[in-house]
Amino acid sequence: MNPLGIHALVWAGDVSPESVNKIISSSKQAGFDLIEFSLHEPKPLDFGYTRELLKEHAIKPAFSRGLAFNADVSSDDPAVVARGVALLTEAINITQQLGGDYFGGVPYSALGKYNHPITAQGRKHVVETLRRISGEAADKGVKIGLEVVNRYESNVINTARQALELIDEVGTGNLCVHLDTYHMNIEEVDFVRPVLECGDKLGYVHIGESHRGYLGSGTVDFTAFFHALAQIGYTGPITFESFSSTVVAEGLSNDLAVWRNLWNNGMDLATHAHAFISAQAKGAGLGVTDRPY
Repeated sequence: MNPLGIHALVWAGDVSPESVNKIISSSKQAGFDLIEFSLHEPKPLDFGYTRELLKEHAIKPAFSRGLAFNADVSSDDPAVVARGVALLTEAINITQQLGGDYFGGVPYSALGKYNHPITAQGRKHVVETLRRISGEAADKGVKIGLEVVNRYESNVINTARQALELIDEVGTGNLCVHLDTYHMNIEEVDFVRPVLECGDKLGYVHIGESHRGYLGSGTVDFTAFFHALAQIGYTGPITFESFSSTVVAEGLSNDLAVWRNLWNNGMDLATHAHAFISAQAKGAGLGVTDRPY
């Protein structure tokens, strides 16, 4: 069965106790099994309070983050790389402490536009970093996902094939590919071949429209994508991701260039997304459930 998830930024732009309560209760009310929290700015996240709320609402957490250029693990500078490794280690520890078993996002570079290709030394640092953190994460029961993002957000991997090549180069068993339909719409030739190529290396999925607004109102071929997921027997999370200037997390919103107001009502957006994803999944022959993940 595929757990259906939703990104916390549909509900709130920070992780204060009041916002965490809104994120968790609203996600459950909208029918989701999983919440993805961004760890770009993890303070003032209250671990005990968040754990109890997740347990009370019987909903599973997943976590993600990107890195800034001063903590870029693809940098040539070892000091910059070390800052990135420290942030990733912190994120893995938070994931474990809050009962999660998945940490993803962009743990392989800064989240932003580069003006040059990655260097050989930078690539070496990426591989070394991923070997290190995937080992640490495995010891804590946490899987690491490499989200494939577009050329304006990283110069390391922009396609599923590049992600698979990087995973092979790292050579550990605790990495998986994370595909996002928003990024695929920019970089991939279609929505089928990348999924088939990933096969059992696909561990996490983001469902996002071409403009990151309401599903079905853009150019993404969701029918082809969901049928490809069914073809490989995908059973992992399917998480809705959408951003609007209505809800702002300053650091992440700036990194992702969230300048436009694409929606005002998070609950309307979320319930529409849940119905849309459920219909697509069932139409393709995937299993979805309202039970906690």
